[in-house]
Amino acid sequence: MGGVEPFASQAIDRTEHELSAFDKRVDAMVNLLSHPSRALMRVDEMRDAIEAMPPAEYDAAAYYEKWIHAIAEVMVHKDVIGEEELVLKLAELKEAEE
Repeated sequence: MGGVEPFASQAIDRTEHELSAFDKRVDAMVNLLSHPSRALMRVDEMRDAIEAMPPAEYDAAAYYEKWIHAIAEVMVHKDVIGEEELVLKLAELKEAEE
């Protein structure tokens, strides 16, 4: 967002913060999926999926939310998981959370 107003003139918050359980889980998934022993996902694929997010969705998403979006996109694209299977699992998790 550097150079784009109104963000260009805002200072970047560089303070460290504690990672949430969600953040740690997403980071672990990326490490597992991209590990050479599996090689299910490359960093450039993840970056491409994040950069392809609609602008409003990108702006609203937190750092690791963008990562989880990319994981889902890449895994569906590579037929590691079906889109229907992913939708059903997400609904199941949401229901369990409520």
